[in-house]
Amino acid sequence: MHPRNKHNNGYNFDALKHANVGLKPFLKVNAHNNISIDFSNPKAVKALNKALLALHYNIVEWDIPDQFLCPPIPGRADYIHYLADLLEVDLHKKMRGLDIGVGANAIYPLIGNREYGWDFVGVDIDLTAMNNAQHILDTNKLGEAIQLRLQTKSSDIFKGVIQKDDFFDFSMCNPPFHNSLENALKGTQRKLNNLAKSAGKPLIKKQNIKLNFGGQASELFCEGGEVNFINQMIKESVDYKNQCKWFTTLVSKASNLVKIKQTLMQSKVTMMKVVEMKQGQKQSRFIAWSFL
Repeated sequence: MHPRNKHNNGYNFDALKHANVGLKPFLKVNAHNNISIDFSNPKAVKALNKALLALHYNIVEWDIPDQFLCPPIPGRADYIHYLADLLEVDLHKKMRGLDIGVGANAIYPLIGNREYGWDFVGVDIDLTAMNNAQHILDTNKLGEAIQLRLQTKSSDIFKGVIQKDDFFDFSMCNPPFHNSLENALKGTQRKLNNLAKSAGKPLIKKQNIKLNFGGQASELFCEGGEVNFINQMIKESVDYKNQCKWFTTLVSKASNLVKIKQTLMQSKVTMMKVVEMKQGQKQSRFIAWSFL
């Protein structure tokens, strides 16, 4: 992970269980004779996230509805730190970011504010997610530094939320990467069953995943998948090219970069960068572009 990522040395479960006492019931000795949790158990993962946010980022209260995505904190922190490198961050300068798809968890603004003092505007189409995120911000007294805006039109990304007098140093996004509900369900089932296998637990049936899918739908899939979503984002960014220094988004599949780069060249960007990241065995990346 990034050298400044606080999670480079793994999880200190002894410290974490004191940061969130709710984590204690989920701690157990794994097959490698180490203290850990069952990562296929969403309640355990949520308890771990609460502990990580409390211990490392001074977020005193954080929770999300059961149906919404519970983000992996180390990977989310990596995006923030690599963004800071892209921005050539001067710690004495106040930066302002736009988080497209802030979700119920508001994780990027929380980490970005705590690590670098950045201000944020978070955008989402889901009112339940927004209400939950606002509760997190209010509880942690971050309402002035992090503002939320509801996107009322699902086909728009920047349009309707970037205001006339806005300027952002960057935008960021974790786009929905599946192209249908069926593929999203299959992907979630595959991920959970891989975790279940490593924990020696029974495999999970798709119908059981579907019962708890709820608000994850808009977070995981859209028509045409991530390529269509990112291409739409690029096309809209042209209209706001003087209001944001760097537009960025995660790209889940490296093979999608070819089509995305073609759209960027057609849009006549002046700068384009792909930033590679790695968390353990997982490879990830984000693409950044600018018209300035």
